[in-house]
Formats: sequence, C-alpha cells, structure tokens
Amino acid sequence: MNQGTSLQDQLDQITQNTRRLVGAELMAFSEKSTAELFASGIEDRALRRGAVAPPFVLPDATGKPVRSSDLLAIGPLVVSFFRGRWCPYDITELETWQRLYSSLLQRGALFVAISPQTTRQNAFMAGERGLTFPMLSDLDCSVAESFGLAYTVPPPQRSYFQRILINVPYHNAGLTYHTATESSWRLPLPGIFVVRQDSTLAFVEAHADFRVRPEPADVMRALGKISEA
Repeated sequence: MNQGTSLQDQLDQITQNTRRLVGAELMAFSEKSTAELFASGIEDRALRRGAVAPPFVLPDATGKPVRSSDLLAIGPLVVSFFRGRWCPYDITELETWQRLYSSLLQRGALFVAISPQTTRQNAFMAGERGLTFPMLSDLDCSVAESFGLAYTVPPPQRSYFQRILINVPYHNAGLTYHTATESSWRLPLPGIFVVRQDSTLAFVEAHADFRVRPEPADVMRALGKISEA
C-alpha cells in the first residue's frame, strides 16, 4: 500500500475487497448491525474535547502495569482504542501508527493502543505486525466504558461473528462460544483521544462504523497545537 495514501483510502479498499469476497447476505447483516449500533446513540456517549480523561492502569503485552499518570508526566498521550487482531481495519490503522511512531515521539508525545483482548493476544499481534508501542489489555472494557466507547455485542451479531469464524470471546478471555460470558462479548468503538498533560482532551474521534477511523494527520495537527500553546 502506498504510504502516501490516506488511512481512510486504505480502509475503503479493505471494504471493497470484503464486498467481493463475502456473500451479499452476510454483508447486508454486517451493515445492518453497524446501522443499529449507530442508532443506539453510542457515539454521543463518548467523552468530548475539553473533558478530563479518566486515569487508567492496564497491563501491557508482557503483563507489566502501565499507568496513564506516568505517561502524562512525560508528555501528551495519544490513546487508540481498537477491537482486536482479528479486525483488518484495526491492523491497518495500527500499522499506520507504527510508521508514524518515531515522528510522534520526536514531538514529545506517547502512543498507546488499548483493546479488550488478552495480553497473550496483544503480544502475538505486536510480534506479528512489528508494533513497538504499548499494547494494553482492557479485559472487561472498563476503561473503554469510562471513555464512553464500550458496548456488548448483541446475540444476533454474536451468531454473525461465529459464521465468519471470528471468536471474540477467545480473543478477549480465552473462552469458547459455549463458555463465553457477557463481559467476553464487550467491545469498544474504535477511536482516538489526544490527552494533554493536564489530562484534558485535545482531540476526540470515535465512530460506530468500524470502517471509519480518524486520520493520523488530524491527530498530529492536534498535537502540534498543544506544543504551540
């Protein structure tokens, strides 16, 4: 993929490829589920720019606890919520951020990616994709909930995931479809928050449509405004 291509252009290409490979019935159900999630008003529950970001302590891929307060003592923080390594949109987005990671660090900012998947899954994803920023496990989506992003996958969509061989409970809790708990079916909206060192939010973008993601250029501009202030 051309590195000059926008992130959304890359994601749109994934959608086009999926439409060619997936049957019309499954595609229609996926789009219906996305529309229902949007209609639930979940985007309106996300924290707004200017709000105070909740503090968190989460394990990284090695199991070491990472505290947001420690990160913010160093510089502004970019927090990216993603669903899991089973999502090609998440993979593409995080690989894009990996390419920008050194530039972000040069600006004095830090980056963390948070998902409900286990530390083992995060470690596997980081190794497979060459991701060097902290990958944090929010197993019950409690941190995602505090940012206003968490929801529980409804039963019809659980069946859909099973039909396309995505075992969300396994990635989130090492469980099977038959032993899954409600908390293992929790997911966040994909979204990005830029947190100033005083914990206020300088940038917020999250979408109920998992195929839409914030452009890194917009995030970098928000970081630039922080450094200029």
